[in-house]
Amino acid sequence: MANKDSTDPARMEKIVSLCKRRGLIFQAGELYGGLNGCWDYGPLGAELKRNLKDYWWRKTVQERDDVLGMDGAILTMEQVLVASGHVGGFSDPMVDCKTCKARFRADNLDSSQCKEKPSVGPGQSPKCELTEPREFNLMLQTNFGATGDQIAYLRPETAQSIFCQYKNVLDSNRVKLPFGIAQCGKSFRNEINPRNFTFRSREFEQMEIEYFCHPDDGMRLTDEWLEERLKFYGEIGIPREKLHILDVPDGERAFYSKKTYDIEYEFPFGIQELEGVAYRTDYDLGVHEKGAGKSLVYFDEETKERFLPHVVEPSAGCDRTVLALICEAFDEETLTDEKGKQEVRTVLRFVPRMAPVKVGIFPLLKKNEGQVRIARDIQQQLQAWMTVFYDDGGAVGRRYRRQDEVGTPFCITVDFDTLGENGEALKGTVTVRHRDSMEQERLPVTALLAWLLERVR
Repeated sequence: MANKDSTDPARMEKIVSLCKRRGLIFQAGELYGGLNGCWDYGPLGAELKRNLKDYWWRKTVQERDDVLGMDGAILTMEQVLVASGHVGGFSDPMVDCKTCKARFRADNLDSSQCKEKPSVGPGQSPKCELTEPREFNLMLQTNFGATGDQIAYLRPETAQSIFCQYKNVLDSNRVKLPFGIAQCGKSFRNEINPRNFTFRSREFEQMEIEYFCHPDDGMRLTDEWLEERLKFYGEIGIPREKLHILDVPDGERAFYSKKTYDIEYEFPFGIQELEGVAYRTDYDLGVHEKGAGKSLVYFDEETKERFLPHVVEPSAGCDRTVLALICEAFDEETLTDEKGKQEVRTVLRFVPRMAPVKVGIFPLLKKNEGQVRIARDIQQQLQAWMTVFYDDGGAVGRRYRRQDEVGTPFCITVDFDTLGENGEALKGTVTVRHRDSMEQERLPVTALLAWLLERVR
């Protein structure tokens, strides 16, 4: 069992540096000093995040008969969050250090935040004097309307819009229990201490499923969804051995949960949660039925039974998963050339379906019109199907290294053999170089699209 508190700050520092240098992730508003707890995804980061969300949607909605998708509003009515319990109780206990002025969550004191460099216990030092805990509301409130007197909230989770639209989805799509509603979107929480790069942020995206079922099926379906989610992580490149399953014990679960599993990953800053799979019973539909004064009871036409559906919720953090993908993919290896000279190759070993750029396309010589023309033709052919990058700057070896560093799994080079200048045998073929092994093979230009699609989807 891995040590939950084991960390590798040097590795994390390299990852953060790479993310900025190669345009994956920037701090929001960095030009003006930065907005704490908020992040912008650059060109490559946006591609990586989109690949993750698209694959989650494909596996969760597109390839299943029992899950439908929706896209709820970010602005949430006050009445919805009053009924759900968020307005009255969505807070964390907060303490301040009177000495160093640092601020902590009282239930998760983090000594690294303290300016006095505490050495005695988490979040404490001989020089620290902590205030009594007080509740800190995590929701972001806004006012709207012509006079600005109406109150709404930036949603703290995507789940509540699903619960509010459960009956509409049920009635408009002719579905039967069990069935799920999936949503991927932004949520907002006024975190006391945003930290660990993008792991804990004030603005983040969730990939969430609410799976409605008969009360007798809830526990079984919770275990089934746990296995489905573990399988998903393997498919996107996070190996099972790096994941840990925490069966949250009684007394630590949310009061409405009958069973909760936390799926955790070995980040460089410690083992932390990626996703929760929770059996929420009928709590959610129950509170909204009471709050709205409208029946949400399900009628089973086959058994003639009436009941309030129970809910199993697999809820994953999109930004956390993106960060896990980057951390898992990051690698440095020492290479030795024919002359014995050593160099360090930095590479992101994304599985091809997650890689921001699928293919790098190079003419061997940028001044060779024939090579450039064919390389541009290949670019035009492939970019309707996948994200590609054309590069003709510098030596081919340097171009390979640049693509290695952003995780591009394949590079195509158009050379003199492609033009038939070294004989007819290889005319019309190109060199395909594999990122991980650095091995090369030749393929006909006409076979490239099918070959690549088989490997990047």
